Amino acid sequence: MDNSLKTMDKIVALCKGRGFIFAGSDIYGGLANTWDYGPLGARMKNNIKDTWRKRFIQERKNSYEMDADILMHPRVWEASGHVGSFSDPLLDCKECKMRFRADNLIDDFDPNAHADGMTKQEMFEYIKAHSIPCPHCGKHNFTEIREFNLMFKTFRGVTEDAKSVIYLRPENAQGEYVNYLNVQRTMRAKLPFSIGQIGKAFRNEITPGNFTFRTIEFEQMEFQTFCKEGTDAELYEYFKQFGKQYYEDLGLPAEHLRFHDHEKLAHYAKAACDIEFLFPFGWGEINGTHNRTNFDLARHQEYSGTKLEYLDPETNERYIPYIIESTYGLDRTFLALLCEAYDEEVIDAEKNDVRTVLHLNPVIAPYKAAVLPLSKKLSDEAMKVYDKLSKKFMVDFDENGSIGKRYRREDEIGTPYCITFDFDSLEDGCVTVRDRDTMEQVRLPIDQLESYIQDKIVF
Repeated sequence: MDNSLKTMDKIVALCKGRGFIFAGSDIYGGLANTWDYGPLGARMKNNIKDTWRKRFIQERKNSYEMDADILMHPRVWEASGHVGSFSDPLLDCKECKMRFRADNLIDDFDPNAHADGMTKQEMFEYIKAHSIPCPHCGKHNFTEIREFNLMFKTFRGVTEDAKSVIYLRPENAQGEYVNYLNVQRTMRAKLPFSIGQIGKAFRNEITPGNFTFRTIEFEQMEFQTFCKEGTDAELYEYFKQFGKQYYEDLGLPAEHLRFHDHEKLAHYAKAACDIEFLFPFGWGEINGTHNRTNFDLARHQEYSGTKLEYLDPETNERYIPYIIESTYGLDRTFLALLCEAYDEEVIDAEKNDVRTVLHLNPVIAPYKAAVLPLSKKLSDEAMKVYDKLSKKFMVDFDENGSIGKRYRREDEIGTPYCITFDFDSLEDGCVTVRDRDTMEQVRLPIDQLESYIQDKIVF
């Protein structure tokens, strides 16, 4: 199916109807830009996490995973610069009172304008010069651009005073930075070494919609590599390519991926590049790789008073390591894989027979197989096959409706293999295995099913 024919409405409908993603607090009318992952979505999300852990932690030498707390000492965010400068350029429509990000207004008006390279004043002048209309009411009557801090502020303790202010973390990375010394010491790690983490982050930002692409609560798969200055440029280029290959191996084709180098660098960055995916709504960032120099560790050393220098065992030099960061948006990765996998195949044009199918990489599919008894009379025996396979894989069991309708239901949720238990199975101990993508069928002994499926889900 051509990508231009895919729409977010179709993706959203599939997610809601088949148990991937639901609107947050749905029975209360929802809460804007919050989403709950249902049974299939939660499973698929965890499968993506497993591939990341395998590729970035398990298979890489000197890579260590950790799990830092969401709440951190307030001084962490002062040292990182988030308290003083982590903000969005926002402006209000004077007519309808809606609030928008200035850079989003410009990029939606002209994707080639590159608002990320503009100052606040340049953005305002561009919006004024081009009479960019309000997306809500169509008028052009905006306030000046103001900066709004994106961190969620909360209070610790029983009194809401300044001394008890803490923040929900806006990124995972600082948890890795403040634990750099702990990991280096306990793991006896030598440079270069990496710390990875999967966890929630929160940003109180204006969200333009597009389903789960930009939300106020999201998950990141963070990967920080600590290295010696002089080796940083090579590692930066390496992890750009490493990340792109990871996405291709998951099932995103090269032609739907591209690098986007930042024109305007953050205060800490020597170089920065995004990997973007071609969503139905356009190109969108799913990964960011940054050369953060030694900014973060130097600042935490300054603010905490704790020495964060590395003693090089070969040269006896002491220095603060550089950091190459590669961050993967889990929710955006999930959405990209879902959009890429979605397909509507015409089986019989005359009969208007179209099947909806998710061509998911089997390694991330929620169910690896589905056991389908041909008749309910066979359910007890078929359940034995299910029980055996479910000790190794997530497996579905469906005995309702015709076998054709059951095939279609499994196709729609991306199940790669359907196992039909028929009356002959009682005699020959074999079942029919149907491939989701080719719809071809093979007859296999039941005792070979486990190895057959296992061979297909290697990552």
